[in-house]
Amino acid sequence: MSDNQSWNSSGSEEDSEPREETGNSAGGGVFSGVLSKWTNYIHGWQDRWVVRKNNTLSYYKSQDETEYGCRGSLCLSKAVVTPHEFDECRLDISVNDSVWYLRAQDPEHRRLWIDSIELHRADPGYGSESSLPRHGSMLSLTSAASGYSATSTSSFKKGHSLREKLAEMETFRDILCRQVDTLQRYFDGCADGVSKDELQRDKIVEDDEDDFPSTRPDGDFLHNHNSSGGKDKLLQYCNAKGVNGIDFKGEAITFKATTAGILATLSHCIDLMVKREDSWQRRLDKEMEKRRRIEESYKSALNELKKKSHFGGPDYEEGPNSLINEEEFFDAVEAALDRQDKIEQCQTEKMRIQRSSPLPPADIFSSSGSHRLSEQVEEMVQSHMTYSLQDVGGDANWQLVVEEGEMKVYRREVEENGIVLDPLKATHSVKRVTGHEVCRYFWDTAYRNDWETTIENFNIVETLSENAVIVYQTHKRVWPASQRDVLYLSAMRKVAASNESDPDTWLVCNFSVDHHDAQPSSRCVRAKINIAMICQTLVSPPEGDKELSRDNVLCKITYVANVNPGGWAPASVLRAVAKREYPKFLKRFTSYVQEKTAGFKRTFCGICNISSK
Repeated sequence: MSDNQSWNSSGSEEDSEPREETGNSAGGGVFSGVLSKWTNYIHGWQDRWVVRKNNTLSYYKSQDETEYGCRGSLCLSKAVVTPHEFDECRLDISVNDSVWYLRAQDPEHRRLWIDSIELHRADPGYGSESSLPRHGSMLSLTSAASGYSATSTSSFKKGHSLREKLAEMETFRDILCRQVDTLQRYFDGCADGVSKDELQRDKIVEDDEDDFPSTRPDGDFLHNHNSSGGKDKLLQYCNAKGVNGIDFKGEAITFKATTAGILATLSHCIDLMVKREDSWQRRLDKEMEKRRRIEESYKSALNELKKKSHFGGPDYEEGPNSLINEEEFFDAVEAALDRQDKIEQCQTEKMRIQRSSPLPPADIFSSSGSHRLSEQVEEMVQSHMTYSLQDVGGDANWQLVVEEGEMKVYRREVEENGIVLDPLKATHSVKRVTGHEVCRYFWDTAYRNDWETTIENFNIVETLSENAVIVYQTHKRVWPASQRDVLYLSAMRKVAASNESDPDTWLVCNFSVDHHDAQPSSRCVRAKINIAMICQTLVSPPEGDKELSRDNVLCKITYVANVNPGGWAPASVLRAVAKREYPKFLKRFTSYVQEKTAGFKRTFCGICNISSK
C-alpha cells in the first residue's frame, strides 16, 4: 500500500488507526481497522475492513458495508499468525488449509494487529470442552432398565427372529421386576415383623417380672397370662402386613423360572448374532475398504492441492523473494498463455463481423503537428527511418528465431542489470492492403480491442494533435508474472518520399513518456517501450489494359520493438514468451486488416506511387 493511499476504504483519516472497544463477553473487546487483503492473482491487494471480536477475525468490503454481513471469518483458537520474513507490513494468518494474506499500513500497525490476535487467540470461546456442562454419572436402575428397554425394541431392524427374542426378553424383564418387588415386600414385612416381635417379647418379659407368682393364703400360686396375648398381637401384625398371603416357595420357583427364561433367550440371541457375524463382518470389511479408498483419494487430492497451493499466492508471484523456481514459473506462464489463446479464438470470431469504415484523408498525417512533444516525435521518426530499415546482416548480430512463410522474426540478446532488453525485429508481406491501411488500424484506438487480446483496458490520457495521442494501457496479467502497464505517446506519420521511385511509406511510433495524470502505481510494474511499425506499399503494374486493383498491391511491413519489461521475470521466460507471442500478434493483426479492407472498392487509382516489386 502506498504512502498516499488511505488506510480506511471510506477515506476517513481518523479511521486509519485500528480501534479497540471493550466488550462484555469473555475474551473482551473489538479490534478493527483497514488492512490490505490478497484477493486473487487478478486483482491482487484490496483494502478490506477487518474486525477482531473475541477470538473471531472477520472482514468486510468496507466499513460502510458491515451491516450487510462479513465476507469471511476465521476462528483464532487454532490460527497460526506468521509475520512475513521480508515484507515488514505483511502478516499471514492460517487455519488448516485456509490462509489470509494481510498487509498493514506500516510495521507499527502490523505489530498492533499481531498483539491483538495473539492475545485472544487462545480464548476457547463457546463450545469448547471447558464450557460444556457435566452431569452426574450415577444412574438409577429403573432409568437404566428403561433405556435398555427403549433401545432393545428399536435396534436391529433387520432379523425378525432376533427382534422376537428381544421382545421376549422385554417381557421377562417386566415379570422379573414384579417378582423382585413381591419378594422385596415379603422380606420387608418379615423384617418389620421380627423387629416388632422382639419389642413385644421384651414387654412380655417385663410384665412377667411384675406379675411373678405370689402365695395365696391357702398356699397356691397366682400366674400372669399376658404372654399368650403378646403372641396374638404379633400374628395380627403379620397378617396386617400381608406377609402370610405370599407363597414364598412359589415365588422362588417362579423367579428361578423367569431367570432361566432370560438366560435361554440371551443364549438364543447370541446364537443368532453368531450366525449373522459373518454377514456383518463382510459388510464391515467392505465399508473399511471403501473408507480406505476414500482416505487414499483424500490424501492424494490433498498432496496435489499442496503442490498447487502456491497458485495465486503472493509468495509465489514475480519478485526478488519469490518461492517459485524458474521452471515452475515458465510452466505457469505457458499454462496462462494457453488459456488466453482459447479466449482469442472466440474474439477472432467476433471481430469478423465488425463493420468496415473508410480511412480519413492522408493530409492530416503528413507532419508531426504542433504540440509540446512534436520535436520528440520528429526525432523518433527520423531515428526509426534511419536504423529500423537497415538490413539484419553485418555486425548487428540479429538471430533468426521464427520463419513462417513471408514472416521472419529476428532478435538480439541484450541484458542490462539482469533485465532482458532483447530488441526484436520482424518483417512481413501482406497482399491486397496498403501501408496507409495497416498503420491506420494499428494506430487508431477505436480498433484496438478488435485485434489486441493482451490488453485489459486503456484510455487516452491526452490528445496532442489529430495524429498524436498519449495512451495509458494495462495488460492482462499472466500469473505468476506481475501485471504490467505502459504509458506511451503514439504518433502516425506519412513519410515524405525523397524521389519518385520511393514507395508510399507510413510509420507508427509508440514510445514511453511521463504524464502527471498517469503516475506509476504499486498495482502494476511500469514497462518502457520504443516501438515502430513501418509500412511500405509496393504496386506492380497491371497486365495489359486491366485497371489497377488490390491484386497489384503488396504491403511490406517492418516491425521493431525495444521493450524494458521491468520487474523480476526470469530471462528465459521473457525470451520464450517473446518468441511465442510476437509472431502470433503479427499474423493476427495482418489477418484483421485484410478482413477489414476486403469490403473496400476493388479498383482504385492515385492511392499510392507505382513502382515495381
